[in-house]
Amino acid sequence: QPWDNHDEILEHRKLGEKTDGAIAAFMSDLKMRGLWDETLMMWGGEFGRGVVGQGEWNTLEAGRDHHPRCYSVWMAGAGVKGGHVHGETDDFSYNIVKDPMHVRDWSATVLRLLGIDHEKLTVKHDGTNRRLTDVHGEVVEEVLK
Repeated sequence: QPWDNHDEILEHRKLGEKTDGAIAAFMSDLKMRGLWDETLMMWGGEFGRGVVGQGEWNTLEAGRDHHPRCYSVWMAGAGVKGGHVHGETDDFSYNIVKDPMHVRDWSATVLRLLGIDHEKLTVKHDGTNRRLTDVHGEVVEEVLK
């Protein structure tokens, strides 16, 4: 099944149904084995999906295009605050209206969860040590336990 289809958006429900059970089983297994608090789970995609339809909107073949302004990623385990929702879009899911999180902030937060200080992690590039989060990344404490 294609994950990046721009038509037949209802097919995505089937993809979700295929993965939900496996993810739930994996989470249960981690908890049962005492590994939940040290395993970070993340699920996301390359983009969000906009609310504007593509194709014949009133048919089952209708789809949606990529939307880079707003996207969702979920994280669980390893110090993530369970049940917390961070950020909010407008009624059209077009713009962020509350608690935006830049990808640099998300990266800094993930690195913290992995036990890495994002301000000290550097990579030599063009003769200069550069941070993955550049000079702007900040850990988003609200998503942490």
